[in-house]
Order: sequence, then structure tokens, then C-alpha cells
Amino acid sequence: MAYHKVSADQRAQGHSPYLDNDELQATALELEWDMEKELEEPGFDHFRLDSAAQQHLGNSQSPDLDLEPIQPSSSPKGRFQRLQEDPDYISHYTRQPKPKSNRCSFFRILKVFCTALILFIFGIVIGYYARKKCPSPPTSQKPNNLHIYHEILKEIKAENIQKIYRDLLEFPREDDADIAMKILGQWHSQGLEDVQLVNYSVLLDLPGPSSNTVTLQNSGECFYPSGQQCSREPKTLHSQDLLYSYAAYSAKGTLEAELVDVQYGTMDDLIRIQAITNVTKKIALLKLGQSPLLYKLSLLEDAGFGGVLLYTDPCDLPKAADLADKAFMVSLNSGGDPSTPGYASIDGSYRQNRLNVTTLLVQPISAVLARKLVSLPGEDTAQKDRCTPLQLPAAGKKIISLNIQSVTTYKTISNVIGYLKGAVFPDRYVIVGSHHSSLKGYGGQGWASSTAVTTALLQALMPKVKKGWRPDRTVLFCSWGGTALGNIGSYEWAEDFRSVLQRNVVAYISLHNPVTGNSTLHPVASPSLQQLAAESQSFNCVEKARCPGSNVSSVQIQGDSDYFINHLGVPATQFSYEDIKASENSSFLSEALFPVHATKTEELDPSFSLHETIAKLTGQVTLQIATDPVLPFNALDIALEVQNSLKGDEAGVPQLLAVAARLRDTAELFQSDEMRPANDPEERAPVRVRMLNDVLQGLEKSFLVHQAPPGLYRNILYRLDDRTSQFSVLLEALEHCKLHQSNETVQAALSEVLNSINSAQVYFKAGLDVFETTLAGKK
Repeated sequence: MAYHKVSADQRAQGHSPYLDNDELQATALELEWDMEKELEEPGFDHFRLDSAAQQHLGNSQSPDLDLEPIQPSSSPKGRFQRLQEDPDYISHYTRQPKPKSNRCSFFRILKVFCTALILFIFGIVIGYYARKKCPSPPTSQKPNNLHIYHEILKEIKAENIQKIYRDLLEFPREDDADIAMKILGQWHSQGLEDVQLVNYSVLLDLPGPSSNTVTLQNSGECFYPSGQQCSREPKTLHSQDLLYSYAAYSAKGTLEAELVDVQYGTMDDLIRIQAITNVTKKIALLKLGQSPLLYKLSLLEDAGFGGVLLYTDPCDLPKAADLADKAFMVSLNSGGDPSTPGYASIDGSYRQNRLNVTTLLVQPISAVLARKLVSLPGEDTAQKDRCTPLQLPAAGKKIISLNIQSVTTYKTISNVIGYLKGAVFPDRYVIVGSHHSSLKGYGGQGWASSTAVTTALLQALMPKVKKGWRPDRTVLFCSWGGTALGNIGSYEWAEDFRSVLQRNVVAYISLHNPVTGNSTLHPVASPSLQQLAAESQSFNCVEKARCPGSNVSSVQIQGDSDYFINHLGVPATQFSYEDIKASENSSFLSEALFPVHATKTEELDPSFSLHETIAKLTGQVTLQIATDPVLPFNALDIALEVQNSLKGDEAGVPQLLAVAARLRDTAELFQSDEMRPANDPEERAPVRVRMLNDVLQGLEKSFLVHQAPPGLYRNILYRLDDRTSQFSVLLEALEHCKLHQSNETVQAALSEVLNSINSAQVYFKAGLDVFETTLAGKK
């Protein structure tokens, strides 16, 4: 049986005269309607008639028809090709005219009525269950989020952190991979299913078989870095401390030369010293503090020094810290595996022959040994109330012999990476980073505090996750290896996954040494996160008698956030408790890593209440960044930080100030026109939110200069310390100008800063233009 689509006015030669009958026309129209319905059913293209071959239009000689699969027609009169009709075809379907017409009309009306009734009832049922099971979103998700945050954060308890901390310290450690496997097991036991161990073979600089020594040539006395004489019985010494009192990646060998006191190694100190003596191949007596160690060593190396004795002046240390007789270790590695600079240490990578990163022989010594070298007696009772900075007497020369015997070798560094997948934006990462590397206990117990806080945060999160809750964005929990030797683990992993991280990382939350003191909460955040860091402190002290009055600043910090801040331009934040001394020389003292017994964590925080506070502050910031529909970043704060960095600066040329003003104007527009409506759930559109978040995610990438002096951040939004507000690269260029009597360095720095600010302004403006174009297209 076949259905033929026939026009009411069609008259073709050879067609049956019955086609002129009105009733047959009605029948044909009914068949045409049925035909349309059947053609819309799936699989109709393969429908065939059980007859002979298909005939062309106008040919009526064949009694039977066999149609090929019906194809779309190019005819303007219909969607499908018209079908040839047999003269006898219509007669097969002739009926009594009157009854057929009446019955057809009745059934057509009944069919339409039933269809409408069924659709109406079906719509009511769907609407009822949709309203019941899928209620409309609330006017604001913020109260629900705050409730979830409270439920999660209240599960973070001091006693849990203390238990995890002690469990970590009791674990027998042989190498980096052992503790990494321990952490992996802990995280997996908390319910984090996707946890990976990522290993890299890297070049490490480790202590040799015997301790480094310092010998006074005029008396022949030999000293270990701690100040103890070499002749003392070895069994009375802390051999581990002696071996690990060294500078990783220093040059090796022996140097006998005159000792020159350069104090803090500032540009003014070097100008003063070079005016009175030739410093070539001499040994500098250098204090930690005021500026990054790598920067000061680069200046000494350029000046021609051959070696450096490094110490911390007791006047710069907090009174509670008893570190005067302790030697320490430092790393001269700016970051990552020195043998694969700029690329990951994976199988097949080319290994450069870089056994040391400087030509200087560098040795850290205790303040006790420094006092002996400057020929000062020990402190008496009368001197304890006032501190006199150490200084080498101007009269007389001291010739010393410095012997350094560290050993470079390739070893495996392990990172632990855990993934808590996001429910809405799984391709956007919030990284929470801690570390587990401390060179067999040297460098204090900060690694155990760091890991314990991270694990406690996971412990509080996972019960919610098991009940079905998830953050919108993916949270990565990372425990890095090789941190003490130059953030090696984090650098290698980030270099390995750089192309992914550049696109996906939203923020980095650092837990590097959360408790190094017990007097001051010290929050650090990049400008775009300063407001969030300040709000998190208020959020977590609602039930306390008073909130901490600390200010959030953007200063350089130690730890594994370095690569993410300076190479990826990722917004970062860190909370820590410290003993911050008001002295201008106390900055950058944290570059020194003292032995375990010198910084015992449980003495600083016996109840672990400080650890609990850090965990809750970190958890609050992490949850908001990972869960808020619109990233809680502040564009205007960046523009204000840029303007503040140019105030009172002699190098603040009109071009810089003008482009900074344009940046602020654009940021204000962006903040008001785009961020405000996006934060209103009634105006929020998913596509608009995604576009806005993409712009917010890249706010700080424009401020990465191509090259910065050693030890200074490439991200110019970070200052050297709280005492300075100007751009670090401009301050350094001005200082450099004093030494070389040339403004070429200043002009280069000005150009870098100018281009960074202009690039940010263009970036903001492009974001605004995209939104305007999108809105115009919708109108």
C-alpha cells in the first residue's frame, strides 16, 4: 500500500478522471496529511512499496509501482519528490462518498481533541514534578555557601592537627619518597580517591663526608660553622648539625683570603668598601637581612669577591629566639633542578653541567663564630639589655681559610598531588600547597606543621564530599619535595604541566611553615586577593572576643608559591604566625633554615590553637575561591596598588602616572559594570559568568617582567617588605645607578614597568569590549 501526496489543483495528462471528484480530493488531502506524519517518523527513508520499478511522472502504463527510498526534492513546491500515480491506484481506495466524508471529519475532530487533551494532562504532570523536584534557585547562594563553610570549618580542631603532626614526626624517614608515601596514604585514608605520586630525578647539592671549616691563619685555630673548635672530640658534637651547616649549590674548594666586613651587603655598603680597598678574591663577612640573599650575593660576585661568610646578627633576631650559637643552612638555588633550567627533569631531558650556581664559596656560620672573628668577647650581664650590632674593627687584617666540600648527586624528589574534582568547573584549579622536605630534620619542623594543616583541612572536607557536596572548581592538594634546596619539587611539576597550568590554575594557597612564631598573625596576599584575605579573618573570629588586627600585605614570601607567582602570574595568599621584629634588618631572615631543636613547633604552639586558626583561615579562602560563582578577585585593588607603588617615587615619570590613571579608570568600569551584576543571582548568566571569570583569572599575568635581578620577584605587584611601597625593580635600578653612575638600568626598569601597566590596562579594556559586544549581539 502506498500513500501519494497530491495537490488539490493538480491535473496531469493520463490521470484518472476520478481525481476531479470533490470527495476524492478530500480523501487525497487526508492521505497527504497522513503522509507528512509518516515521513517525519525515523527510518522512513527506507520505506518501500512491494511493487515493480519506480516510474517517472507522466508514465501511467505500469499497473504496479515500486518506489526507491524517497529523497528530498529540489522542487520549490515541496520537501519531497512527487510520486508517480497509477491510473488504477485511486480506485483501490474508493469508498462511498457520503459516509467516508462524515466519518473522516468525525475521526479528525476526535483525533485533534484527544491529542490536545493528552498534551494538556502531560504538561500538568511534568510541571508538577519539575516544580517539586527542581525548585527554582534561591535569590542568593551566599547564605547557603556560608552555612556550608561553617559546617566544614568547625570540623577543623587543634587536637586533630596535633595528632597528625605527631604521627608524621614518629614516622621513620629514610628519604623523600618515604614520607611522600606516608602522606599519600594519609590523604587516601581520608577519602581522597585521586592521589598521585609524581617523581623527578634532579641534581641535589648535599653535605660531604666531613664538615666545612673556617681557619684563622694568624692563630691557626680551626672552627666548625657552629663556632666549636675542630679539635673537640667528635662524639660531643651534633654531627648532623655540623654536616648540614652549609650553603647548597655553593662553589667548592678552599680559599685563603682577607676577611672584609660588608655588613648587610647593600649598595651603600659596597660603595663604601670599594672606596677603601680592593675586594677582588677576598672573603666577605655578610649579615642576613634587608634584602634577598641571592640579590646580595650577585652584587658581591659582580664586585669580585671570592667567598662569603654568612651569619645572622643577634640584634636582628627576636628575643625569644635562642639562635646565636646555631649554624644554619641556605640554598643558593633560585628554583628547580639547576641542570634543567626552565624545563622539567623528565626522562630524555638534556642535563646541563651546573655543579654550582655561583662562583662564590659561601658558608653560613653562627653568631658565636662571627663574634670570634671580629674579636669581641661574649656578652656580659650589662650588655644583655642593649644589643650592639656586630662589626669587624677597622684596624688590622684578618686572613682566614675557608674550606667547602659539599657533593652534588642525582636523586629522586617526590611530590604528592591529590585531586578533589569540581562539580561545575572541573577544568579550573585551586592549589593548596604544603611541603615535606627538610633534609632529615634540618630546617625545623615546619614541614610537619605544613602537612598536618593540609591533612586536617582534607579531614574536614571529605565527610561533606561523601554526602554529595563538591566545590565548583577542582581543588588540588599538593605536598612538595625538595623545598629546602630551592623549591625543586614544585618547580619541576609546574614546568612539566606548564601548558595546562597556564590555562587552568585560578589561585595558589600556600601553607609554607604556618607557625614559626607565636606573636603575630602575618597574612600575605597578592593585590587581587587582599580583600578576601581580610574578610576571611573577620569570618573566622566571629565567636572570639577580638579579631586579629593584622594588615594584609603583598610582600615577597618563601616557599613553593614562587613558581606560580613569578612564572604563571597566579594570585596567591598565605597565612602564618611569626615573631616579627620591628627592626628594618629583620626581613628575609627566614631564608636561614635552623636545626630541628632550635625551632621546636610544640614549644611555640603547645595547644595547636595557632595551627587551628591557620587551617581555618586557609580553608575559608580555599572554599570561597573554589565555590563562589564569580571569583572573589578585586580588579580595582590591583590598580590602586599600582598607583601607590608610584607615589613619592623619583622615577615616577609622567608616562607611568598617566597609564596608571588609565588603568584605574578601566578597572573601576570593569568592577562596577561587569562584576557587580554578575554577583547578583537575578542578573547572573552562566556564559557571562564564565567570560568574567576568565578575565579575572588573568588579572596578574600582565605584571610579570621578562627579567628581574636575582632574588627579586618577576611579579612587580609584590614589594620587598612592609617598609617599602615602591616597585622593587625600580628601587633596585636606582640603587644600581649609584654604583655604576649610569641611568641605563633605570631606563630599562622604567620601560618594563610601563609596559606591564599598559598591558594590564589593555587587558581590562579588552574584557570590557568583549562584554559590550556580547550584550549588543543579544539586543
